[in-house]
Parts: sequence; structure tokens; C-alpha cells
Amino acid sequence: MKKVIIVGSGIGGLSAAIYLQNAGYQVEIYEKNDQIGGKMGRFEKEGFKFDVGPTIVMMPHIYQQVFHDTGVNPDDYFTMSRLEPFMDVFVNDHDKTYLTSDLTKLASQYESVSPSEFSGFLSYLNDIYKRYLVAKDHFIQRSFRKPLDFWNPKTLYNALKLKTFGSSYGSLKKHLKNEDLVKLMAFQTLYIGVSPYNGPSIYNIIPMIELIYGVWFIDGGMYQYARALEKRFTELGGKIHLNTHVDQVTFNGKTASGIKIAGKQIPADGVIVNADFPYAMNHLIQDSTLKKRKYQQEKIDKLEYGTSCFLLYLGTDKRYDSNLNLHNLKMANDFTKNIKELEQSGLPTDPSYYLYMPSKLDRNFTPNDKSESIYILVPVPNLKLYDNWNDSTIAQFREQILNKVSELPGMADLQSHIVSETIYTPDDFKNKFNAANGATFGLKPTLLQSNYFRPHNKYPYAEHLYFAGSSVHPGAGVPIVITSGQLAANELKKDIEPND
Repeated sequence: MKKVIIVGSGIGGLSAAIYLQNAGYQVEIYEKNDQIGGKMGRFEKEGFKFDVGPTIVMMPHIYQQVFHDTGVNPDDYFTMSRLEPFMDVFVNDHDKTYLTSDLTKLASQYESVSPSEFSGFLSYLNDIYKRYLVAKDHFIQRSFRKPLDFWNPKTLYNALKLKTFGSSYGSLKKHLKNEDLVKLMAFQTLYIGVSPYNGPSIYNIIPMIELIYGVWFIDGGMYQYARALEKRFTELGGKIHLNTHVDQVTFNGKTASGIKIAGKQIPADGVIVNADFPYAMNHLIQDSTLKKRKYQQEKIDKLEYGTSCFLLYLGTDKRYDSNLNLHNLKMANDFTKNIKELEQSGLPTDPSYYLYMPSKLDRNFTPNDKSESIYILVPVPNLKLYDNWNDSTIAQFREQILNKVSELPGMADLQSHIVSETIYTPDDFKNKFNAANGATFGLKPTLLQSNYFRPHNKYPYAEHLYFAGSSVHPGAGVPIVITSGQLAANELKKDIEPND
């Protein structure tokens, strides 16, 4: 039986591990932290529970697929329910609207502005769904191993059908004229760390996915999904080593031969790296005989990185769940200025922010029925653009954000009821999860850092070395990272038979 080592237990690594263990390989995962899941982790403090990173569940069938594909019912591992409406959005200080995947409500929303806006919305939906099918069939669900996998007439023809040369914002403006409606759709590219003003228009599939497939809540929170993957992997016979820092990937010539931990060689027939790709290139791939070519450190450092996040995890001794939805978004009054500030040196002056309140649906997130678990995420520049997260900066930005949150309906007394507080800055994403430049979502998905031009699942300059995660193909977002794990597993299976 061939042995495979996976470095990192993020969602991509766990997905790959399940597929390979199920296919007859002996798989072991090495994780530097004290729990599995990577950024889909969880911590508890003063009786409050907090999901660390992702909170919005889209494309539920992708979450379920790894279980179906390995012969079990996903309902035996995790359950989820659909949200409707799935988000409250606050614009222009006091105006409130909501995001829904109910067609009747959508028609009413858009027709209240103008019948032509609903016609434009349907035009957008038709256009982007067709492009999504092309992307899914020819790019997202396939990997690129060699140049001819991309540079061939069929793939290039389909690449042109994606119409990726325009921006997300510009593409939406072709269908919708009302600026507020455009911004409601456009802000969602921030889910993957790229501005709607320069992110490729194909990423307009994100609001389309919300509308067509709905937004869901996993019972027990997002960490329950990571635990579900862990359970499936270990019951198949896989092993996970926590609190184990991998120093480097080792090579025999140009073939990955295992990993090194505290000077000790751990042999393997194949290695999948689920650590952030730029970090892996600069720290894990050290063998001097292995040419990195375009992935040398100076070139890695010049790549474009996505946005980062400032996060407040708050526990309160008062309930606020009657005032807000599970998911809430407050958009900056000057949205364009806010987005531009995310790509400049400095912190946003009037930031947009997202507020998540899981205890609205699951009281297990709090120590008692008179308290609330609140998660506030603020997009901020990555550390390559702004790296001055000292105590004074953190305190000042925290105060700025809490003052803004206190302006939401029913939240005026929030600061006086905080009894538990934890703050994550871009430095935490860098240090806890090895995210290069603290970029929460990995490499920015620009046109020249997407599809074939993104780091591949099969490493091009060595044998038996593969990658999964948000900085490699097909990109960021939980469903896409799950897919990256499946693609990495498929690439390994092409090269290594389980019982050779």
C-alpha cells in the first residue's frame, strides 16, 4: 500500500485525504495547530464558541459530494438548513434591504426600483449561468498538468466564452443601471479577496450561486463540517498528527520523498501540501537541487495577494438576535472609496463590515440563553500593503468598528455588554495559518492568477508533489477549496497506483 503525506488539515487537505484513503492509499495528515480545519477552525472562550473563518454556506451539494463519492450519506455526518432571506444589508446609514433567493421576492425588490431593473437582473442571471457552466465543466472541475491542457483550440475557445476580460463591476453595469443594486451584487467578490472593480467578471458567479442554490446554515456552525470530514477520514483508516510542525518537503532527485519534522525524515510515496502555496514555496520547498523557476522567492513575493480581514469575536451578556439576521452586511456610504482603500497603504476610513450571529439559530454558541455570540469581519489590506498592526492601531480600529456597529438597529449599548472579546488581525492569519502577507483568501484571483495561470495542483517542477488550498487552482471559497483537494487527489492517482 502506497503512503501519502498531507501537510495541513485545512478543508482542501481533508478532502484530498478522504478521496485517497478511500481509493486504497495509506494517508497521514500533519497539522501544526492543535485542531483540524485550518481557517475553518473554532475556539471557545468564557463559554462562548466562535467559528474562526468561513461562515456562509453556498453550493451545499459540493459540501456533500465527498461523502456521496465515498459511499456514505452526508446526513449521517452533518446537517444543514436553508436560510430565507439569507442576509440583511444596511446601506446609506439607515436604509435596510435583504438578500433573498426567492424569485417572487426578488421580482418585487427589483420592480420596486424599475421593471427594467428586473429585466436586467434576469439578463444577468441568464448570462452568468451560461458562463458558470462553461467554467465548471472546462476549468473549475479539471486541473492543468501541462501547457497543452490549456493551450489547445477547445480550451481557448471555452476560455473566450467566459468573457473574463471585463471587471465584475463593469459586467454588472451592462445589465443593471441602479447603482445600489449593482453594489449589492458586486460586493460579494470580497468573499474571495478581490475588488469588484478589477476582479474578472466571471466572479459574478458568486451572487448567482447564492440566488440559485441558496445560502445554508450547518447545524453547530462551520466547524461541524471540518469535524465531519475528520470523522469520515479517520473511519476510513486515515491518521492525523496534530501539533506537528513540518519543516520541509524532502526529495530524492526531482521526486518528493516525504517530509522532515524536527530533523527526522518521514518517508512517503507522494506528498500533498495544503499549506498556503506562497508559504510552501518559501519555507517548505528547500531542496537546493530542485529548481523552482517561476516560483523562486523573489517571484513569489511579486505575486498579487488578496485582501485580509480584521475580526472581532464578541461574547455579550445580552441577547441581540431579535434585531439582526444571522448574516448582516453594512456597506460603506462611499463603497467605491472603501474598495479602493483596500488596495492602498492604510486602513479604510469608512469600512464596510459583515456581522454574523450564529447564536440566533444555535444557542450552543453561548453559555446561556441571555447571551450572544457575535462575529464581525472587516475587509482590510493585506500585510504587503499595510503592516502596522500594533496595540495602538488595533485599539483605535476596534473602537471605530464598534462605534459603527452600535449604529445598527438595537445595538446602541453593545459595548457596555461585551464580556468576552478576541481580535484577529492580518498578523494572526500569517502566524496561525501561514497565510502569506496575511492574505486571508490567498493569492488574488486576477486574470493572470486564475485557471491555468494559478499555481497548479500538480507541481510542474517535481514528481509526486501536489497542492490543494485557496492559493492554487481552482481558487478561494470553501466549495472551490474542497474541489482543489479532489483535483490534487486525482492528479496523484494518475502518477501513483495505491498498491504498486
